[in-house]
Amino acid sequence: MYRSGNPALNDSTFEKGSYQDVNWWDDYQSNLMTIEGTAEKTGILLLITTTTALATAFSMPESFPLILVGGIGGFIIAMMVIFSGSMNPILICSYAAFEGLLLGGITWLFEVAFELPGIGVLAALLTFLILGVMLAIYRAGLIQWDRNMAIAVYSALGAIVLIYLISFFGLFLGFEVPYIHGSGPIGIAFSLFIIGIGALCLVADFDFIEKGVERGAPKQLEWRAAFGLMVTLIWLYLEILKLLVKLAARR
Repeated sequence: MYRSGNPALNDSTFEKGSYQDVNWWDDYQSNLMTIEGTAEKTGILLLITTTTALATAFSMPESFPLILVGGIGGFIIAMMVIFSGSMNPILICSYAAFEGLLLGGITWLFEVAFELPGIGVLAALLTFLILGVMLAIYRAGLIQWDRNMAIAVYSALGAIVLIYLISFFGLFLGFEVPYIHGSGPIGIAFSLFIIGIGALCLVADFDFIEKGVERGAPKQLEWRAAFGLMVTLIWLYLEILKLLVKLAARR
């Protein structure tokens, strides 16, 4: 058994027993999942997210409510895909579109509030740079996703989630977790740490997808694998955006 650090890709993603109500699993030998097919579908999702993000950003502030629509819609669809095990392209593409609404609005807010035009483009470039570097490192065999690394990354992810939950509830209870959201050395180091964990989650996703291909998973699961990668990439983009704001605040 193997596991990705991504909740969208778990132990059962490539298990036949998880898809009792489908009729395509037993008739797929000539239509197998491939790395190329997964990359193609990831590209489609990225294009959808980028298009809706740009449309939202360029129509602000009139489209301000779309931030809320995108956030709620993206979360609901993500939960539907994760817990139902759906490979429906329409549902997964809808997730990409909703996330584009959210990212476009948030990026515009960051650029206007902090007077940092172009920060979204820089964050996107850095996200794709990290994606390319981690893919190259993984393909070169310089990093392996094994049990020890999985334990370390899971532990770090758990700590990050816990800190963010405390910080979220602190908004309503009148307190905040000190330092981590500030532009001081600790805040910047915290953002770098999260980005590093996000990069390792990409390695986990690459490894998980490759094992799915090796096990002869049906081609329909390429959409699910692409969805899993998108979840990690969107998280990375947002964390890089916050890091850039922190760095700019120190000038």
